[in-house]
Amino acid sequence: MAEVLITGANGFIGSHLVDKFLKEGHSIYGLVRRTSDLSLICDMDVSLRYGDITDYSSVEKSLQGMDIVVHNAGLASDWGSLEAFRKVNLEGTKNVVKAAANNGVKRVVHLSSTAIHGFNHDHPASEDDPKNPVFNYGVSKLEAENWIFAFGKEHSIEVTAVRPGNVFGPGDHTFIEKYIEAMISGRITYVNNGNSLTCPTYVGNLVNGIYLASFHKDAPGETFIITDGLSITWRQFTEAIADELHIPHPGLSIPLWLSLPLASIAEGLYKLFRVKHAPLITKYRMYNAGTDYHFSIQKARDVLGFEPETSLKKAIEQTVLWFRGEQA
Repeated sequence: MAEVLITGANGFIGSHLVDKFLKEGHSIYGLVRRTSDLSLICDMDVSLRYGDITDYSSVEKSLQGMDIVVHNAGLASDWGSLEAFRKVNLEGTKNVVKAAANNGVKRVVHLSSTAIHGFNHDHPASEDDPKNPVFNYGVSKLEAENWIFAFGKEHSIEVTAVRPGNVFGPGDHTFIEKYIEAMISGRITYVNNGNSLTCPTYVGNLVNGIYLASFHKDAPGETFIITDGLSITWRQFTEAIADELHIPHPGLSIPLWLSLPLASIAEGLYKLFRVKHAPLITKYRMYNAGTDYHFSIQKARDVLGFEPETSLKKAIEQTVLWFRGEQA
């Protein structure tokens, strides 16, 4: 069994990673900030190490004695300056990987994003397809990927990257909780009638893929796209959730050609008035919802032996059950 440290262990994906690795019998350490909300992992047998990935000294101390580091911490948002994203997603990643190498860590598994491929795909994009990260988040993730692989070639440390799609599941307060709330209140509006292909990625399937990438002998030096491997539209995904909730299907829609200038206006106003949180609509969200954004998981299948074990139906059942518990 391995000594495994997970950065951002207290978050949505991080807490599921802790649960997965613990169930497999490993000794788990979580790198968290002293101000972090630990509610998702408070009942788990995880040893906490306190630090901030933007502070090298705290990271270097936290990685002592580790065999594997799963670098999950990062700034994930469709809103923010490139400088802010680079500070966490690029410079923070450099700190983690450098500290891992200096501490003799065998392997670092880095969580990247399918966002580095951009949007509007005419086929399910694969790992080797062109990278077109048109938004700041994706730019910072691609820069971090490029850096870790260059570093790995020059130093005796194994590095692997996993690119998740649109992740959802129990514990997700960022996307799915708000999406379900909007559905229940009748505020969901499709873009282009919801007919664009999307890439749902159930968190349970994702952590299984990350686990495989952490130990498979052929994973070092490789990137792996992990999604549920479905060919599914936003309308189909949303209606499946509505059916589980026993509520009417959403019916409103806005064309992409109209939603994009509206998003540009909203973003411009928020920047003008220095509003820190994201506007209701952003260009990132409109492209995600209004263009085909879907991926092939064939490489993960061929190399890692990955298969999405949880079906969409079961994933939605578990997510809605969690949501109802949160609302109780």
